[in-house]
Amino acid sequence: MDPWLTQAREALAAEAGVDASALELTEQESDALLKLARIAAHTSGERTNAPLVCYLVGRAQGARDVAALVDAVRRSTS
Repeated sequence: MDPWLTQAREALAAEAGVDASALELTEQESDALLKLARIAAHTSGERTNAPLVCYLVGRAQGARDVAALVDAVRRSTS
């Protein structure tokens, strides 16, 4: 995981109250999400659908309030 993504993961974990290791992406998960984002962007014709569908995958797994999570990432990378 690159340094920016690691920093974002740690901020998200802190905001969500979970151990950062619970949010670590395996190579297979990273590949699957990137493939999903590519499919969403190309088949829908809208690049903005890529992050949105990835977010829906996270919601399907029980993610917290998105605004709080986005703010945590913003704070950690500014």
